[in-house]
Amino acid sequence: MTLAPAQIAPSLALCATSIIASTNLAQAVDLTFNWKGDAGYSASGSFSYDQTTTPAIISESGAGATKALKSLSVSFFNPSQELIGTKDEVVNGVSSNQFFEFNFDTTTGNLFGAIDVGTGSGIGDIFLSNVEAPGRVFISPGATSYLYQNITADYSQLFDSSTNQIKASAVPEPTTVLATLLEGMLGIALSSNKITFFSTKLKKIYRTYASKV
Repeated sequence: MTLAPAQIAPSLALCATSIIASTNLAQAVDLTFNWKGDAGYSASGSFSYDQTTTPAIISESGAGATKALKSLSVSFFNPSQELIGTKDEVVNGVSSNQFFEFNFDTTTGNLFGAIDVGTGSGIGDIFLSNVEAPGRVFISPGATSYLYQNITADYSQLFDSSTNQIKASAVPEPTTVLATLLEGMLGIALSSNKITFFSTKLKKIYRTYASKV
């Protein structure tokens, strides 16, 4: 049995409406961020917040319940792109790092001010910061970001540094991806029915011609 295009389109539309409705309930915004050091080390992460309750400026500091962030994770890589550390730093709106610093402008989509994110504050943990200079000297947020590993309670080894901007990018919304997929599915479905229609039409023409001959 072959469905007519008029039957397929409403079915796909109903499917899209149902999924989009469930997706929009939370109104979560997901973004990624990336940093590259001059020596080849790098950091990449992701964070999310609820756009219905979040102010224009997200400003987070320290451990405990966050003001806006729902989640934040970060991973670090050496120059060979091997993973050297990873951590879910904010989970369900709670930060686990006492040195956590994160500022984001939801209007411009830019990170600004102080940033200090990492795998923790213990021995062996790795962190990226623009408020701590080499030698455990705390400074005002600057243009240079430093990548460290805690070696002892009083010493952090500098892996890399750079004035490269930490860039944030939006993750495509599920509804956008869904719309693209459904558009493709609808096109395939309609094309399939057109092929079936013309194939049937050609068979009828051939039979009519053969019977006359």
